[in-house]
Amino acid sequence: MAGPIQSNLLPDTADISSEEHTLIGGCNLVELADEFGTPLFVYDEDHLRSRCREAVQAFDGNVAYATKAFLCIEMAKLAYQEGMNLDVATGGELYIARKAGVPGERIVMHGNNKSLEELNMALKEGVGRIVVDSFDELDRLEELCANLNTSSKVLLRVTPGVEAHTHEFVSTGQED
Repeated sequence: MAGPIQSNLLPDTADISSEEHTLIGGCNLVELADEFGTPLFVYDEDHLRSRCREAVQAFDGNVAYATKAFLCIEMAKLAYQEGMNLDVATGGELYIARKAGVPGERIVMHGNNKSLEELNMALKEGVGRIVVDSFDELDRLEELCANLNTSSKVLLRVTPGVEAHTHEFVSTGQED
């Protein structure tokens, strides 16, 4: 059986109580589990804000929070308030980011196999960049832009045709 968690492995806002319970942002996780049940996700706002500011500073503000990591309206607000752009992959993620008050120009729409509806939504919401994964998607986007009399900034995702000898489910970059 593993021993108690070493506090040097925890975020700087975490600690171990005298009862050897983990504290996150001063909150006792055992008490929270007793009150709210499990499974329970606990996020430390001060720690999240600190990490966002660290990333923004390291990349001169040109950094995006990958919403696939965790997204709700409050997380989108927090990342935006700390200077981050938001990287969304679906219409649902875009909806939440906009509902949180994140301006369209601070959003990157990224994700393979985006539907026509998602591309249309991205254009109407003024998404700052759309990551294009294929010539077909580029053609659909061009047609939508013509129909809406608008334009969009795009980033092209390029498949370099590199074969990495790894499991097929995590392999990327090959030509197929």
